[in-house]
Amino acid sequence: MSDHSSPRALIVLLTTASAVVALFGLREVASIAGPVLLALVLVIAVSPVRGWLAGRGSPTWVQVAVPFLVVVLVLLGMVAVLTVSVIQLASILPTYATQFQDLLAEAQLFAVSHGISNEQLNKAVQSYDPGRVLGIVQTLLTSLLGVLSSLFLMVVLLLAMSLDAPVTAKLLAAGRDHKPALVTALTTFAGRTRRYLVVSTVFGLICSALDVCVLALLGVPLPLLWGVLALITTYIPNIGFVLGLLPPALLALLDGGSRQMILVIVAYSVINVVFQSFILPKYLGDAVGLSTTMTLLSLIVWTFVLGPLGALLAIPLSLLTRALLIDSDPSARWAAALISGGSTSPPPPDPSGTASTR
Repeated sequence: MSDHSSPRALIVLLTTASAVVALFGLREVASIAGPVLLALVLVIAVSPVRGWLAGRGSPTWVQVAVPFLVVVLVLLGMVAVLTVSVIQLASILPTYATQFQDLLAEAQLFAVSHGISNEQLNKAVQSYDPGRVLGIVQTLLTSLLGVLSSLFLMVVLLLAMSLDAPVTAKLLAAGRDHKPALVTALTTFAGRTRRYLVVSTVFGLICSALDVCVLALLGVPLPLLWGVLALITTYIPNIGFVLGLLPPALLALLDGGSRQMILVIVAYSVINVVFQSFILPKYLGDAVGLSTTMTLLSLIVWTFVLGPLGALLAIPLSLLTRALLIDSDPSARWAAALISGGSTSPPPPDPSGTASTR
């Protein structure tokens, strides 16, 4: 009998092409897809609250309203802090124009003393305009307005998804007998996502509080803003710590010189190493289920597709992709071992106790 199966190379090429088309298509509608996916992740994050209320016989409207209000209040609080802080940043940045120009001159002298000065460096220093700092501030404010407009769309989506959450849970429970692999994969995705968000948030809050205390003791301006930034960058794998460190370190350099900048870098590094390298992995365990290489690739791909929001959602979106394409297909176990670094053990139990619904 002749073998009519498609060549493996053709299957790989078609799969790759389909993935590229899907990602570029998603990138074209990133302004819509981003808030939708963020709303989905947030609804999953607060689903244990709904499960707790349902277990105590609360009315359906209470099961919908309470988780929704929890998310909205957290988002509004964070946006309020960022708005006030960015306005304060806009008012103090122009006052550092002279210090910044002095730093450029020192850097030029350093380059000249080491024989690496060139004509382009001289032109760059001479053409520096302190007024450009105001342009950076205006860009920050414009970006903030864009976030606020997206926030309205996300709140509407959150409300819609919160209303559908009880029905979705019942549908998943009813479909377990018909599509057990798919339902199990989605349940595992929800449990892993919740554990990742809860653990990351708890340790992110601790690290952020310590960062704020350190910055306040060192006299770095706007410590609360940099603390919120450190919390947000907690959800960005691999490079989040660096992104959260750079702005306060640069501001410390302008405000107090190189000594203050070094102290900020050392303090941030100590806090990050202790929590991110020693404590966090112990509590997070295998909840993520992605190897270090896959985590970095996820960050690159989702940032390319969805922009900064993709960097924040890189882990949850990769877990969702794994659930839909790999975990739901028993024949794809080899791929699960590949992307998880060889570990295919089940995720740790969901602390909410609602990871599975039957």
